[in-house]
Amino acid sequence: MIRAFWIIARIAIVIAIGIWLVEHPGVLRVDWFGYVVETTVAVALVALVVLIAVCALAYRLYRALVRTPRRYARWSRGRRRERGLRALSRGWVAVAAGDAPAARRHAEEAERMLRDRELTELLSAQAAQLSGDDRSADARFRAMMEKPETAFLGVRGLLNKAMREGDRDEALRLARRAHDLRPRTPWVLGTLFDLEARAGNWERAQQALDEGERVGTIPADDARRHRAAVLLERSFEAELDGREAEALTFAGRSHDLQPAFAPAAARVARLLARAGRHKHALRAVERAWKLEPHPDLAAAYRDVLPETDALARVKRFERLLSLSPDRYDGHVALAEAALKAKLWGEARNHLAKALAIRPSARVYGLLADLAQQEHGDAAAAREWLEKAASAPRDAFWACERCNTPSAHWRGICPGCGSFDTLEWRIMPEPAGTLLPVDAPRAAVPAGNGAGPNGAGLYGSGPNGSAPGGARNGVAAAGPPAGAPKPGAPLPGTGSATNGSDEMPAGSPSSNTPGSPPGSPPAGQAAGRPPAESRPNAA
Repeated sequence: MIRAFWIIARIAIVIAIGIWLVEHPGVLRVDWFGYVVETTVAVALVALVVLIAVCALAYRLYRALVRTPRRYARWSRGRRRERGLRALSRGWVAVAAGDAPAARRHAEEAERMLRDRELTELLSAQAAQLSGDDRSADARFRAMMEKPETAFLGVRGLLNKAMREGDRDEALRLARRAHDLRPRTPWVLGTLFDLEARAGNWERAQQALDEGERVGTIPADDARRHRAAVLLERSFEAELDGREAEALTFAGRSHDLQPAFAPAAARVARLLARAGRHKHALRAVERAWKLEPHPDLAAAYRDVLPETDALARVKRFERLLSLSPDRYDGHVALAEAALKAKLWGEARNHLAKALAIRPSARVYGLLADLAQQEHGDAAAAREWLEKAASAPRDAFWACERCNTPSAHWRGICPGCGSFDTLEWRIMPEPAGTLLPVDAPRAAVPAGNGAGPNGAGLYGSGPNGSAPGGARNGVAAAGPPAGAPKPGAPLPGTGSATNGSDEMPAGSPSSNTPGSPPGSPPAGQAAGRPPAESRPNAA
């Protein structure tokens, strides 16, 4: 409304001026260089307006002619940039689709059309990598590392290449460079932790783990589990360097983080016993045993017991069993102690209970020892050994990723080199059946659920469902058909009472058949590192 009013007002003013000029025409006379021009004022004003319009038009035409080259150059650059960006986007689509020829073609077009090398270098490097031209890709990634804007992308490209080729030293160097450039990037922290751990740089690995937990890259539960494993490895490292006090400190911190983690508890117990603190050593084992019984704990308990009398040791193992009654490992450990004390009935009773809970080659092997030692019955012992050959193999440590078995726990898998992936596993296959290393993970039931890295480059945790966050949980197999019931007399072993027959000198050793591949020799505790690779913690 206001706009219309102003338009009408302007028209009225123009009309009023026109009427005034008509009523007062006047005369305008110009005498210049002998020329005389006479006209009315109205005509003179119209001529002035026309002259101004012509001048303005001429000026605009001049400006247009002057600016045309610049405008054309700007339009041409915009068109080239538009084509370059279109080629760039199509190139990334081709890379994602795995179309190497198309990716390289679009990368070359983008390089021609775009002056911003930062936008095209990465696409060209990825296209070269996709087409198998590693030399060109490597050169482009290294060129990107020289520029501050693309240095991080160049480092990541070379890091991925090094990890694909298995060059862990180069990958670790590049991961540290990436951490220097962007220390809070999630995948950098996860990758750096994984590579430091694989390299055995436990202090640096713990630092990366702490940073990853602070920024939220590594979940708190996974960080706690990995930290316990790192501290346990730092304990072994400190012992090798002769730092006994630090070794005990690191082992104690690991045990506090994961009280049910059997290797940590066994390690603490042996170090405490070496320091003469036997009561504390026994408490450490008993604390872990309450949460999750484990053969490593039983072996450590046997090693740290101050008593040397066989009957006194049986009493100790009875106490251990009472902390977590009706568990397979408790009955087996007590049966072994009873065998050494020649308490045949006690050994037979607990072996029967263990057999009812979970038949295994280990139990059948102990029953063979019992038959041989109690009565010298070689035929009955042979019968038990035949059953051991077809029974499920006993539990052992194995990598959840590559299924490589290990005689004891270690932070790094001996097969694939991954960190903290060994789990305590019960195999349903017969003891004489070897598990292929490349067997699918789904076909191998395990006691622990798979963990989360990630990139991980961060990302991958091995542990899951054992009580108290332990990695000792197992999936127990049910008793086979014909397995004896608890309390029933076992064939070939006599009555269910303590026998008084003594075995003559030279009786067979108590090594049990059916141990997992690579199991330690008799007398070496399960879970204890061999002398050549771990310090003697006994």
